[in-house]
Amino acid sequence: MQRTVMKSKIHRATVTRADLHYEGSCSIDPELMRAADIVVGEQLHIVNVTNGSRAITYAIEGAPGEIALNGAMAHIGETGDTVILITYAQYDDAELAAHTPRVVQVDAANRQRVKASVH
Repeated sequence: MQRTVMKSKIHRATVTRADLHYEGSCSIDPELMRAADIVVGEQLHIVNVTNGSRAITYAIEGAPGEIALNGAMAHIGETGDTVILITYAQYDDAELAAHTPRVVQVDAANRQRVKASVH
């Protein structure tokens, strides 16, 4: 059996831009993408802590410090909102026994606060 569980998350990032007219997605600081093991095009769940909205899109590389809501995603938040970016993956029971999600904590400027932790 395959189970879908959290693979990684960037916790409490700050939205730096919301651009309704940009072609879809969420732009993420490349360093944060690497720390969270998120690849370009990967499905991404965005949870807006500020307003409670939630949406699914895909990740693209942004500029350093950037967390941008692009296209329709701009409707779920605005500059300054706090968000959690989550990825999920499917694992069988044997893989799941060895799986530990990666959590990247960031400060208000979207800089990694400590080395990515595993939970």
